[in-house]
Amino acid sequence: MTVALVTGSGGLIGSEAARHFAGLGLDVVGIDNDMRRYFFGEDGSTAWSLDRLAADLGSAYTHHAVDIRDRDGLEQVFKRYGKDIAVVIHSAAQPSHDWAAKEPFTDFDVNAGGTLNVLENTRRHAIDAPFIHCSTNKVYGDRPNSLPLIELETRYELPEDHRWYDGITEDMSIDESMHSIFGASKVASDVMVQEYGRYFDMKTACFRGGTLTGPAHSAAELHGFLAYLMRCVMEGRTYNLFGYKGKMVRDAIHSHDVLTAFEAFFREPRSAQVYNLGGGRHSNTSHIEAFRIAQEITGREARINYVEQARTGDHQWYVSSMARFEEHYPSWKITYDVPMILREIYEANVDKWVPKA
Repeated sequence: MTVALVTGSGGLIGSEAARHFAGLGLDVVGIDNDMRRYFFGEDGSTAWSLDRLAADLGSAYTHHAVDIRDRDGLEQVFKRYGKDIAVVIHSAAQPSHDWAAKEPFTDFDVNAGGTLNVLENTRRHAIDAPFIHCSTNKVYGDRPNSLPLIELETRYELPEDHRWYDGITEDMSIDESMHSIFGASKVASDVMVQEYGRYFDMKTACFRGGTLTGPAHSAAELHGFLAYLMRCVMEGRTYNLFGYKGKMVRDAIHSHDVLTAFEAFFREPRSAQVYNLGGGRHSNTSHIEAFRIAQEITGREARINYVEQARTGDHQWYVSSMARFEEHYPSWKITYDVPMILREIYEANVDKWVPKA
């Protein structure tokens, strides 16, 4: 078993996964047909990332431009590598609240149907391979907005004596809340990944991500909060800020820290696990605070267009608890915080995002 199969290999987490597992000595098979270009236009295209992967990894990387909705095409890839597949990292998805409402069929076919296709091919051709699924904290819908939040100068916050002050745990209900169309399709995929773990005794994990970020993000307005925010400040673009006075809070985790968590699961896999995945109390920010950091790093003034109406199903405050994952994998540690993440995004993109004088 020598192959890491990565769906969405041109995206933020997929490309980081390809590099990480190649660094562990595995051959990487990437599946990506650049649907981000279809979703978000040229800003969101992963073509540049795929070109860089092929150049950097050379013969350690093999690419297949297959759509995960294409069952026959996907099966051919899985049949080709079969029992050599040591791990499956499923990061391909339609990732945007707003976009999903425009094309619900496409969103559900990619997120739910596509995940089922990858799962079933793993069961048929590489059942012993741990299956790592990039889920989302949006499976909780807008339930976090029912928390007793306090409004502070630059953010909303939970009282320190609240049980979820240190982060929301996996026992938050996913029922009776508004998820958005995107959130609902991700719930379907999340539950199916759990079910394959239980029903077929496969080694599966749903990582319910908060803000997953890093310099490899193809930053677009509808997806890629911190990278897009930094891009707007660097390029002088106007950032449309939706609702909650800009005080909504996100926890952010760098793609490197995501992949060390994935590696920990790969080395000691469990069945039908669910883990919240985010920066927790170590790495979180409101939009207002993130703009201040970005302005300090760049020396440039942010251009902000405030829109009173918040996005449907958007979280007013979300900080992940990593307690369950840290209990299962005590050697894992988070290494990045928000200022470090924003500075790295800046340094990685200064040549292409800062206008020439």
